[in-house]
Amino acid sequence: MKISNFCIFITLTVWINQSVFSQSNRDVNITIHLRGIHESKISLMSNIGSPTFKTLQEVTGVKNGQTKVLTVDRKNLPGEFLLRLEYREKEGSQPFPVEKYIFINQQNLELWIRPQFSNNPDSTWFHKDELENNTYQKFITENGDKKEKLGILQNFLMSYDDTDSKVYKEAVKEYEKRRIDFHNWLALRKEQDKNLFISHLYNLQYIPSVPWTGTEKDRIQSLMDQFFDGIDFHDTLMLRTATITKWMDSYVNLYAQLSVTASLRDSLLSLAGHNAIEKAKTGHPLFYGWMVDYFFRGYEANNIPAGMKVLKPYLDDPNCLTTQRKEINRRLQGMETLKAGTTAPDISLKDQKGNLFELYKYNPDNQYILLVFWSADCSHCSETVEALYPLLQKPEFAGRYSVVAVSLDETETEVEKWEQMITKLEAWKHIRAVDGVRSKVATDYFILATPVMLILDPKTREILATPRNVGEIAAFKK
Repeated sequence: MKISNFCIFITLTVWINQSVFSQSNRDVNITIHLRGIHESKISLMSNIGSPTFKTLQEVTGVKNGQTKVLTVDRKNLPGEFLLRLEYREKEGSQPFPVEKYIFINQQNLELWIRPQFSNNPDSTWFHKDELENNTYQKFITENGDKKEKLGILQNFLMSYDDTDSKVYKEAVKEYEKRRIDFHNWLALRKEQDKNLFISHLYNLQYIPSVPWTGTEKDRIQSLMDQFFDGIDFHDTLMLRTATITKWMDSYVNLYAQLSVTASLRDSLLSLAGHNAIEKAKTGHPLFYGWMVDYFFRGYEANNIPAGMKVLKPYLDDPNCLTTQRKEINRRLQGMETLKAGTTAPDISLKDQKGNLFELYKYNPDNQYILLVFWSADCSHCSETVEALYPLLQKPEFAGRYSVVAVSLDETETEVEKWEQMITKLEAWKHIRAVDGVRSKVATDYFILATPVMLILDPKTREILATPRNVGEIAAFKK
């Protein structure tokens, strides 16, 4: 099962006191030496204060052999950043993007980089006295070596069929010994590197205990129950990394592994949000708010109304420093306003040919109107549309749906992609809201993320259903 916005990655974390962001007392420079290409655009991006990476600084036309200096404002430090290069290997060739995550604290950095081999230490490296990135790379290498041995034992224990045998019991003892040794090593590394920003991420590698005598479901349940053991939710420095999001993705996907139906998935992921937020609320208000924001994005991306309702009680808590309070309230309001039995708001927009389309004056002959709010630049939307279009062309669906596809694409690149895609969707009525999610139609329909689909009565414009996927559209009958 694919859970968009949640990735499978099983880890855990522990750390010590850090009540607020400890910002640098000065700006930091990054000197970049570019090698091995014709030219490149260089962008430095940060996700501090945002769920997505935003560009802090950008330079274009950097030639092979040139050196450029980027300056990071102290307010953004320390943190984990994304260095993005869009390079042309030869003059006239198409630009190719590569990305490299880097840590920046209080030390000026110097980086020699060959974009084609940006993760190869023989071709891309920091100056030898650089601390954060060089130390973290050594840590990850050692961590991988140690975990490889544990992984071999774990795979054996997971697949061995005689749990009462002597060899199995000895393997359990060996696994536990190595797990404890690994945690002792983690504690030692944290102490050694306690003055470095990256040490806050070390225990994301923590390995929780597993009840090897139980079933697979018992083991997953144990991992879920112990996931937050020992974590200090006052350590807000972790929120300045992309790694913390990957860590939470692993927690959510433990719940997803137990789901066998869409309804069970929604129930389990709603439970995941409740359990995680209850843990986070015992810590710093920033961490508490971040956790609410994280689950809001996941529930919105996966269209899980039950999860949205889980968030409601936290919005009235002044200690919850969520940045999404307005958006969550808007989504909850939309769930109450736009549900089966209510009337869909009118839509007045121009179609792809420049003609005015008005929903209340639209009188198709088909049994239902299917409203599809989407974006051509949204991968989940594209997957939905690519599955929905051929389905509705089948003979058994003839005369059932008139599709009105409302594009929320805004940028020049998005619009160009939309114009290309709709040539393959000729049977649908296509209209576009110029201002995207800021448009009147998006406001009227409480659209915060795409895709969103509604089935309407073509005569009364009554909302008959709000399908979450193509399967529910195929199965719908009034």
